[in-house]
Amino acid sequence: MRAAPDVGRMPGWKAGLAAGAALLIGAVVALALHRAEPPARCAPGMVALGPRCCGEGQRLDDAGRCAGAPRRCGAGLTVTAAGCVAPGAAVRIAAGTLRLGPSDWEAQGIVDPRAVFVPAFSLDAFEITEQRYAACAEAGACAPLPLRGEPGVPVTGVTLAESARYCAFAGGALPSRDQLAFAAAGDAGRRYPWGDTGAVCRRAAFGLRAGPCGWGATGPELAGSRPDGAAVHAGGRVFDLAGNVAEWAAPDPLEGDFSGIHGGSWTDGAATALRTWNRRLVPISVRAPDLGFRCVYPP
Repeated sequence: MRAAPDVGRMPGWKAGLAAGAALLIGAVVALALHRAEPPARCAPGMVALGPRCCGEGQRLDDAGRCAGAPRRCGAGLTVTAAGCVAPGAAVRIAAGTLRLGPSDWEAQGIVDPRAVFVPAFSLDAFEITEQRYAACAEAGACAPLPLRGEPGVPVTGVTLAESARYCAFAGGALPSRDQLAFAAAGDAGRRYPWGDTGAVCRRAAFGLRAGPCGWGATGPELAGSRPDGAAVHAGGRVFDLAGNVAEWAAPDPLEGDFSGIHGGSWTDGAATALRTWNRRLVPISVRAPDLGFRCVYPP
């Protein structure tokens, strides 16, 4: 094997070239090692534990839940003895025009390009959590559901009717398909809630069951655990409009016993599921571990 050059015995210009080459090789190796690491997905204040992002100081239990009292949580989340929990906040979204489809070639043949005026409304900043749903059930206004036991994760396995019943209890209603899409796309017609590019694991809780952002997840992430992917409005930020749990929209009478769900979820492995125009029809009675909701309120 050829020995490494002795820079100290070389003429000045050769020594400079050798040192520069060594630095370049080091940089290439460092970049390769960085790219070989798992995709970054957890915000400051959160730590990656298996497929989850948990609060600092928590552990992952056998059921895949973030357990124990956290020392710190991600921005916007509250530290509680039971874990990181999103507050029950609503964001006012100003009136504007929803434009879907025309700027995204992947929407061709799936979405009919359209523009529609959407009046002002207020929307839950976070998906409805188990903590908030449990309070409704304890008040006798919502049907009891089997919960995962993490107060900060979105409630799932909830039907359209059960979701609407909770929203009525909270003083709101299920959002329309246009309201959900406009909250995500904004006046600019964004491809994703955060912009037109960058569907990465740090911005959305997706691909957690079989990659690319994690493996073996059995449920959603904590609501609000991906602050980098929030949709920004003048009234504030709306979290998890892409990924985590797909969300019920108010039914369209023309669609009968089916209704649209929006935004993709933690089970989806493709970024196309996160598009602001993404919508699929499911039976209104379906219960799914990746399906939840949020509510809309008068402005």
